[in-house]
Amino acid sequence: MSKKESFVKGTLILAAAALIARVLGLAQRVPLDHIFDSIGRASFGVSNNIYLMLLTVATAGIPSTLSKMVSERYALNRPEEARQVYHAALLFSVAAGLIMTILLYIGAPFYATHIVNLPESAMAIRAIAPALLLFPAIAMMRGYFQGRNNMMAGGVSQIVEQIARVLTAILLAYLLLHQGYNNTTIAAGASFGSVLGSIAAFGVMIYFAVKLSRKDKEQGLNYDVAQKLPIWGIYKDIFTMSIPIVLASLTIPVVNVIDTSLAVPLLMDQIGRANATDVLGILTNRAQSVAGIPPVLAIALGTSLIPVISAAFARRDVAHMQKQITLALRISILTGMPIVIALAAAAYSVNGLLFAGLEGSGIIAMLTLGTIFQITMMTTNSILLGMGKARISMYYVLAGIIVKLIASVLLSKLFGIYGIIAATAICFIIITLLNLRMLKSIVPFQIMGKRWGGFAIATLVSGGIGYGLNAAGIMLTDLMPARLAFLITCLVVGLAVVVIYLVLLVVLGVITRAEISGYPRALQKLLKPLMKLQPARVRMRE
Repeated sequence: MSKKESFVKGTLILAAAALIARVLGLAQRVPLDHIFDSIGRASFGVSNNIYLMLLTVATAGIPSTLSKMVSERYALNRPEEARQVYHAALLFSVAAGLIMTILLYIGAPFYATHIVNLPESAMAIRAIAPALLLFPAIAMMRGYFQGRNNMMAGGVSQIVEQIARVLTAILLAYLLLHQGYNNTTIAAGASFGSVLGSIAAFGVMIYFAVKLSRKDKEQGLNYDVAQKLPIWGIYKDIFTMSIPIVLASLTIPVVNVIDTSLAVPLLMDQIGRANATDVLGILTNRAQSVAGIPPVLAIALGTSLIPVISAAFARRDVAHMQKQITLALRISILTGMPIVIALAAAAYSVNGLLFAGLEGSGIIAMLTLGTIFQITMMTTNSILLGMGKARISMYYVLAGIIVKLIASVLLSKLFGIYGIIAATAICFIIITLLNLRMLKSIVPFQIMGKRWGGFAIATLVSGGIGYGLNAAGIMLTDLMPARLAFLITCLVVGLAVVVIYLVLLVVLGVITRAEISGYPRALQKLLKPLMKLQPARVRMRE
């Protein structure tokens, strides 16, 4: 297998694992939403968001840095040095996991009572804390396997972890509910599912580690070396490269924790503590899980983009960088938008289909609409990381988070929860604009140039039709069971939005026959038949 084929296969495995993880994450929230009351939803959302942020601090950036250091040493035929780096990373993961677990467990009551203003969430936060014991080690093992060009181990462990987490969380919540426990305890039981998920993932990684060790012995891989690398030197190399990546990766977890932490304190004077808690539960359990779907492609695109941009930047190949940056941004926007439009237009039906009630449909719609800016932020962040500009990306993320904090406080006074959600979109926009400004100072490029008008028309028309179809579909609830009506409406809206959007992109010349040859094959197969609809005047301009 060629390096290119291996790279593409690895990217597809990681992308598939990320997509399955998101889908399973949403699948978990659906039954839990039916089990929980507002306290349970909010408590589970608080524990999950603070856990994901600390997990990012403990693991993000280091696995990719470890992967790079391991692959370089194997390329230079220095397997013993690679193993020393790996062992040092594992030692760090044990210490990081232990410290994070203790801090989260001890600090849970203070955070729940004095920051979030939801004391009931303390038990759920404490229940999820032990998951941090194993996840840093799992992340290091995934990074090592990626450095050995084995993407399967990380992908399989991620899927197994999600399945174990989802099933055990639902099972524990269901058993506790039928034992008569209150929602504070039920939320803690569901949160403990992450601990069992981490054990399952660790078991998978141990299996692959034993398998790889046997393979190395069969191949007679030489681990004998006279030189022993100083452990502090290894840590210096790891942290120098990984800390900016960690901070740049924190945007989404930190934004979610800000929303979790500020929602009740900012809204309770306006709508009362009980209603503010209910809103927090809807935001964390419903809206964030639905809004997590559109960026999946951007995550996969970013994963595949970093090494491509990195290689072009190292060669100072400006033409290739220009082409790749334009292509990446164009694909991320054009493919992300129809998913955003469909989910936002059908938010009422999605809410009715998946969750326990219809309240909060506007929250789901607005948060989902803002994810288009999350997609552009993530894509531009990946490009900057590929150019070795992680430190600059880190500063831009910090600027965006500061804006998010200030805007949340100010806008919540005027618009309540919608002001907090708007502040999230503003944060993503600020980071995107700063990233684009930096990128254009390095490589001149245009995303769509004069095609923005056609893109806006395609977006507005497909969104308007989707919203109209959703309004019509809601009337079906008078004729059939509500969930069946909502299912039909979601399918019709999704299909109509995607078809109308793609047809308009072709007819208005936003996508041309000449440029789709550079798109991924799956997109080419989808778009080529539609090119027959393109007017002759557009084809003549190519």
